[in-house]
Amino acid sequence: QVQLVESGGGLVQAGGSLKLSCTASGLTFSTYTMGWFRQAPGKERDFVAAISGSGGATYWADSVKGRFTISRDNAKNTVYLQMNSLSPEDTAVYCCAAVRVLGFYRNVARYDYWGQGTQVTVSS
Repeated sequence: QVQLVESGGGLVQAGGSLKLSCTASGLTFSTYTMGWFRQAPGKERDFVAAISGSGGATYWADSVKGRFTISRDNAKNTVYLQMNSLSPEDTAVYCCAAVRVLGFYRNVARYDYWGQGTQVTVSS
């Protein structure tokens, strides 16, 4: 059974930083592209960032480029999202997800597995 478990969310002031983690089990982690998505209340789930199985390729939403960093440690089956210069607009539930095909990294519907999410709240 595949499980993705996020951690690291919380409340932070505008301009602050948080680092999210997502640890996977039940799958061959290095063969999956890992993505982070976020969903604010009343809005659709949006792509944030993705990283290829080897970690050699990364992709970003324009809204977070230059502020967020995605990385992974395949030995620990974990993907990270370092978030800097946070603003209230970044407030959302952040979910990690796994997809086998790299080309689908932006497509919410094509991801194979999802975590439950972790809440990030940025106060002004």
